[in-house]
Amino acid sequence: QVQLVESGGGLVQAGGSLRLSCAASRSITRFGPMGWYHQAPGKQRELVAAITSGGSTTYADSVKGRFTISRENAKNTVYLQMNSLKPEDTAVYYCSAQYMAVVYWGQGTQVTISS
Repeated sequence: QVQLVESGGGLVQAGGSLRLSCAASRSITRFGPMGWYHQAPGKQRELVAAITSGGSTTYADSVKGRFTISRENAKNTVYLQMNSLKPEDTAVYYCSAQYMAVVYWGQGTQVTISS
């Protein structure tokens, strides 16, 4: 069993920055890919960024050049650095992790960008 706890969401103005953190309840060294998804009201949950155990990253086109995903194994934590935020980035952001062929999800953290 794995628990994921997100933090770092909030309300910022357009152009600002936030860093989201996702802390896992156990060592992430044997985890598969970990990722961040977002879900805006009335829309489907979408991949924002993902990182493999080897450090390879993938980004949605809408966030390339603005967001950076990273993982710190020593702290069992994955981060999402979000810069140059736009109102359309407003959503609930969820962390996910694959472990032993099961995908786990956090409870989500709200990110709201004002124009």
